[in-house]
Amino acid sequence: MSRYVLRVLSLAAALGLWQTLTSLHVDLWLRFSQFPTVTDVARAFAARLSGPAYWTDLTDSLTRILSGFLLAAVLGVATGVLVARSRLAEDLLGPILEVIRPIPAIALVPVAILLFPSNEQGIVFITCTAAFFPVLVSTRHAVRALTPVWEEAVRTMGGGRWRILGSVVLPGALPGVFGGLSVGIGVSWICVISAEMISGQYGVGYRTWQDYTVVDYPGVFVGMVTIGVLGWLTSTAVELLGRRLTRWLPRTAYVPAARPPRPARSVKQAAAAAPATAPGGSRPEEARDEHLV
Repeated sequence: MSRYVLRVLSLAAALGLWQTLTSLHVDLWLRFSQFPTVTDVARAFAARLSGPAYWTDLTDSLTRILSGFLLAAVLGVATGVLVARSRLAEDLLGPILEVIRPIPAIALVPVAILLFPSNEQGIVFITCTAAFFPVLVSTRHAVRALTPVWEEAVRTMGGGRWRILGSVVLPGALPGVFGGLSVGIGVSWICVISAEMISGQYGVGYRTWQDYTVVDYPGVFVGMVTIGVLGWLTSTAVELLGRRLTRWLPRTAYVPAARPPRPARSVKQAAAAAPATAPGGSRPEEARDEHLV
């Protein structure tokens, strides 16, 4: 409970600092006088929540991000396993993927406009491309890092290729796969918002850019807060799903540092510290034997 209280206090302190700097129009080097205050953003947020346009933009952005991300998850995991398990697939697909991977997904906006008949399909394509490569790379490394003994054990018990894939490869690679999915969902939000700003007609990114063009700075911050909250919720959902599917893994919990225990005395030290005659009239050797027992 104290950790959650500390997190709430840190967020409240950040908001309080923001409110103080903007309300006092502090202009030391950073121009906080140009920023809207927290209360201005809260009023704009309340006004947006009461209208249908905000919820339409929210639904459109979530539809795009989920469609692109789910498609990227399926294609990324399948391609990563294929490249990691097949030399032929690695030779055929590896060079093409490594050439395309460094290209930023947002740079593919002209390609999406030329390829797809609608902006909606182009935005989903950009979102899928952004999440595809983190999932692909993480899956490929996770599969290659698996212990060969597991596969040999399944073969010894008569398991075939599909049995190895379902019992060893996919379960063993799940931690790495979900690491890539966590990265991919964050990159997807960055690219879908950028694509909406460039070629979208609805969505949180499109609305944020429109507010900027009409100099509605509280509305811009409403869009930024919305993007942050949505990104946090989707990332948390991916992490919780990963923990659920990999609950068989041993996990370490945070334990506060405790005072190390006092080292136990050796037999010789105990014998040296014992009196010449133990209680009850026994000799030191007998006391040592009783200590050992």
